[in-house]
Amino acid sequence: MLPMENQPQRPIRGILLKCSSVTVFTVMAALVKATSDGGLGIPPGQQVFFRSFFALPVILIWLVMRGELGVGLQTFRPMGHLYRGIVGTAAMAMNFWALALLPFPEATAIGYAAPLLVVVFAAMFLGENVRLFRLGMVAMGLAGVLIVLSPQLTASDEGDDVLRTLGAVVALGGASCAALAQIFIRKLVVQERTSAIVFWFSVTSAILGLLTLPFGWIMPAPETFALLVIMGLLGGVGQILLTSSYRFADASLIAPFDYVSMILAIAIGWYVFGEAPTGIVLAGAGVVILAGILIILREHKLGLERNRQRKAMTPQG
Repeated sequence: MLPMENQPQRPIRGILLKCSSVTVFTVMAALVKATSDGGLGIPPGQQVFFRSFFALPVILIWLVMRGELGVGLQTFRPMGHLYRGIVGTAAMAMNFWALALLPFPEATAIGYAAPLLVVVFAAMFLGENVRLFRLGMVAMGLAGVLIVLSPQLTASDEGDDVLRTLGAVVALGGASCAALAQIFIRKLVVQERTSAIVFWFSVTSAILGLLTLPFGWIMPAPETFALLVIMGLLGGVGQILLTSSYRFADASLIAPFDYVSMILAIAIGWYVFGEAPTGIVLAGAGVVILAGILIILREHKLGLERNRQRKAMTPQG
């Protein structure tokens, strides 16, 4: 990370910002579901455009307030941003499509496969050394995903069951693309500022979303248009809150708060969409969450041990 990213450690502020970002993103996902083909009829490509385009003003205002508009948009790896944008946009589109096809808690639970797949992809593409413990927890987490998927894997040939099976496959594809996007981000942060990564992803995904215009966009009613704009604004706010949270606390401390989204998804699914989570979904989500938290705690412990070793090897003046 670049020097300008360094900030004093304020863990409580970091946790609050992280929880706020999770809340904002969950509300945004609820708006995606409400305006989707299963709701008000907006196709995923059109949703991607609105989510990305209307996030840009929020991001630009944030950069101006931080005095980083000039340097924050500079890039040394434009092709890296393009590759990340393509994969990240694919993840966004598939996640939006899955929200149209699946109950809200179920789509959220399958999305938890993404951080587990990051471990696998980091070993495959970045050459990271993955310890046996992490591999075991990844296997455990993916078993949890299979538990969530199990009703769809045994679905009948009836229309609704076929659509839910398709939704499960799409959600898993979205999680895979989201994990790959994280691999591209790990490469980008070596040379690029966080602000540039956030901005150029929104630009790329807005353009890619716009390219779907000939494939079924509809003219939204004024109320639907307002929801789409709010969805984009929330996406920008959520990204800023997420980015800011990592400035004030270690990733290992605040990462587990991602799973607050499951509680919010259950509440929103129940009260807004009338979707009660099944016992299978709750059990599978619990296994995935446990595996993710155990990986985070283990990596935090190893990080502390490495820091102690470095201090012990540093000459004392």
